[in-house]
Amino acid sequence: MHTYSMNIAGLERELPICKVTDDLYIGAFICFGDAELTVACARELLKLVPADSYDYLFTAEAKSIPLIHEMARQSGAKKYFIARKGPKAYMPDPIHVEDQSITTAGVQKLYLGRDDADLIRGKRILIMDDVISTGGSLLAMEALVKQAGGIVTGKVAVLAEGDAQKRDDIKFLAPLPLFNADGTVK
Repeated sequence: MHTYSMNIAGLERELPICKVTDDLYIGAFICFGDAELTVACARELLKLVPADSYDYLFTAEAKSIPLIHEMARQSGAKKYFIARKGPKAYMPDPIHVEDQSITTAGVQKLYLGRDDADLIRGKRILIMDDVISTGGSLLAMEALVKQAGGIVTGKVAVLAEGDAQKRDDIKFLAPLPLFNADGTVK
């Protein structure tokens, strides 16, 4: 398997290069199980935005959950929000939006319980994600925050993949290229 070496939040990591389609391969950034990387990325993401520019952190499940939790812990936040990929029994009257992600086959929905939506209403929200690529998940999270009545005041990600690194509405720690089947950068 091909890998891509990169420095992320001051740490060296080898990202496995994975096939998405016949002509699209990505470097797989996974924090699950890497406590050192999660702590470092959370610390560096918090430096990208002033602490007084948002009331709550918001992300979508699942790969960003350890990151948002660590960001909340490091910043002293008592609450953060996670858009779920399916409605849960404990979610009263959930709201939802549709999402199309590069790493998820087909259309998926993101859900937020009415109780969380009520807490978001009128609040400044910082959206975070592990990797921004096409922007589909980011757009869905923004739509969900707006549907709940929140105000998106910033967007951060650990990595910006492909053309996402050209966007000026997202702050990120490092660019991540796209790859060819042989592991070379596109």
